[in-house]
Amino acid sequence: MIRSPNIWDAPHVYETENLASDRAGVIEAAIDALHPIAGADLLDVGCGTGFHLPRFAGLGARVVGVEPHLPLVALAQDRVCRLGPGSGSARVLAAEAERLPLRNRCLDVVHARWAYFFGAGCEPGLAELERVLRPGGLACIVDIDAARSTFGGWFRRAYPAYDPVATKRFWARQGFATLPLTIAWTFDRREDLEAVVRIELPPVVADEVLAGHVGTDVDYAVALRWRRY
Repeated sequence: MIRSPNIWDAPHVYETENLASDRAGVIEAAIDALHPIAGADLLDVGCGTGFHLPRFAGLGARVVGVEPHLPLVALAQDRVCRLGPGSGSARVLAAEAERLPLRNRCLDVVHARWAYFFGAGCEPGLAELERVLRPGGLACIVDIDAARSTFGGWFRRAYPAYDPVATKRFWARQGFATLPLTIAWTFDRREDLEAVVRIELPPVVADEVLAGHVGTDVDYAVALRWRRY
């Protein structure tokens, strides 16, 4: 398990980030085009506070979220317990991506967003995806595309060791295609944008990019890695 300081240390700020991210639903639409979400048995790996679980359930999926960090598990379970009638079904399990507590060939779609899968080192988790997905099932790993967009430029400044070309090559070797998407952060208040930037970037870089950025919107490039099993 790799620690995620943004959501682990500031889940309330990360909630603000989720609310501002991809309000147009570009990512969900791309996944749905690859495999219908309605009627699917869907797993959200590294579901965090469970933000995406009601969304997928509302689109007609039978949803299970897996999260290794117990404080986040509790928040996610509380979220799905508050789902009202007609909101679909969702449940949350405390587990790691390398050891999914699910039977073989029980899923149609796996979704992992800013979670465990960022390149080399995630091979045990990928082996689990192959085990739990049905024939024809789809794995979708949503990653940052640091090669483009305003946020991609910020990310490169903050983490110069990250190599987007090598990362894409890794996923190609694992049999994944890459679909480039562009989403947006759309904040209602400038102070929300500033709070989110400060949990995503080191302090010096956060100060620099905020000083040079006007407004409350940020274009954000995404790499949707996908593979059909």
